[in-house]
Amino acid sequence: MDGKNAVYHSPTLGRLSFSEVVDEIVAMMVAAPDDLFSIVVGTDSQTYYGEAEYVTAIVVHRVGRGGRYFWRRTVERKPKSLRDRIWREAWLSYEAAQALIESLKGRGIFDCRLEIHVDIGRGGRTRELVEEVVSAIRGSGFFVRTKPEAYAASVVADKHT
Repeated sequence: MDGKNAVYHSPTLGRLSFSEVVDEIVAMMVAAPDDLFSIVVGTDSQTYYGEAEYVTAIVVHRVGRGGRYFWRRTVERKPKSLRDRIWREAWLSYEAAQALIESLKGRGIFDCRLEIHVDIGRGGRTRELVEEVVSAIRGSGFFVRTKPEAYAASVVADKHT
């Protein structure tokens, strides 16, 4: 599913199109031009009876003053392996981050720190994937964080899976 055509949800605003999510982010930034904003994208997943449910979260942190988040759900056929599932999570996050950056630039916002959070860490079953997934995301030009610092994936997105 193309990230720009997805339906997002906001705990305070309900259902939003991707364009409406970008509108909200721009409005937050314009309302507080002197504040520092961090935008984080992360995806988590669960598998159920032959299907995988992926939840991608966009978190907008107004540093020192709280934040807001938006999330979308994608349901697909269950991947064949944990490796495939982790790569799909990373790809969905990358896709959303890329669409977000393009849309923000299209609205005149060029100075924005965007991170991708991946739900992998050095201590669990995904430890052998850390270097390769992190390298791929960094190679795409994004900052990346893994567990335990990957709150957009392991806390926010996880809340909605």
